[in-house]
Amino acid sequence: MFYLIQLLNAVQYGLLLFLLSSGLTLIFGIMGVINLAHGSFYMVGAYLTYWLSKMTGSLWFAIPIGTAIAFAIGLLLETTIIRRLYRRDHLYQVLLTFGLILVFEELRSIFFGDEVHGVAVPEVLNFSIPLTETLSYPVYRLFITAVCLAIAALLYFVIHKTRAGMMIRAGNSNPEMASALGVNIPLLFAAVFAVGIALAAFAGAIAAPVTSVAPGMGNQVLIVCLVVVVIGGIGSINGAMIASLLIGLADTLGKILAPEYSGVAVYLLMAAILLWRPQGLGNKS
Repeated sequence: MFYLIQLLNAVQYGLLLFLLSSGLTLIFGIMGVINLAHGSFYMVGAYLTYWLSKMTGSLWFAIPIGTAIAFAIGLLLETTIIRRLYRRDHLYQVLLTFGLILVFEELRSIFFGDEVHGVAVPEVLNFSIPLTETLSYPVYRLFITAVCLAIAALLYFVIHKTRAGMMIRAGNSNPEMASALGVNIPLLFAAVFAVGIALAAFAGAIAAPVTSVAPGMGNQVLIVCLVVVVIGGIGSINGAMIASLLIGLADTLGKILAPEYSGVAVYLLMAAILLWRPQGLGNKS
């Protein structure tokens, strides 16, 4: 039962990581933008959820409203700042988005301070399922798993089965040809960027009750998100799902079997996969 619980934790962490990194995969793979501030929106989602749930007393209100605010911020950033960098070297993108990290950290400090905050689990989900006489599993973690699976299925359906997904894939492979055929590339890129930001914020929002809402939390997840993109393959949602689950398993099992080396388990996994399949797990050779 102990290992079953750890397996559930690994899957839950992997799916949450997919939810967070799928936005980065879309932005990087389709728009070619290196968004180092992606993790900051994970932090934004968590802090907005903390603030809104404290003001209203309802997590169910805080999560969608916080996600909608992050979506609006993403649209504003893309149309006013990010759009100017598409035809420039990636160094400009790195410098700008690193600057956004500093801006968001300073705004977080001004509005929320430097203390660590907690978000209460909704009463309806604030119980555990007993597995043995001494072990149980929180229902809210199962809720996170179910939500992440539902969003993953929705992303797959939208990208592979809808007209909007067809335009996204066309814009990814050949934006000039897609534009000539009538696709509004600026609008498409703005929507993709805003959706990617909203996914990161939503991940922070639903994770807030099981993690600490703390300074620097966005920077901690950014590195792992970049590892997911590298392992899964640039622009591949399927690859991001596989990579996220593998990282969840590697991180959880590493902490159980070899805790002294758990910090490098994820990077060893990345190195091994890059040696075997440099294009990533989700892209064809």
